[in-house]
Amino acid sequence: MTKKYFYIAALLFCFFSVPVSAQDGKQSIDGLNFYPNPVSSGKIYITSKSLADKEVAIFDVLGKKVLQAVLNSKELNISTLSPGVYIIKIREGEATATRKLIVK
Repeated sequence: MTKKYFYIAALLFCFFSVPVSAQDGKQSIDGLNFYPNPVSSGKIYITSKSLADKEVAIFDVLGKKVLQAVLNSKELNISTLSPGVYIIKIREGEATATRKLIVK
């Protein structure tokens, strides 16, 4: 009985410890960080190692685009968004990243 649990635990460890990229071959954004998350102030700050412009799109949980902007600074005003859970997609050159954003 304990051998079964050991094998299941080992299998789960191997499955969850393998690095998986959700980018499907696309480059990720080096040093990407956005904060605060969850956000309550109506502004988020997006930074990376590059100073290049960032194309930002925010989608609701149904996949509808609710905000789109091109940032040449690190601050993005999201005060028009209602409280909830969103998906934020950030593109910098050829690199793309997708994250969850929570608005309080």
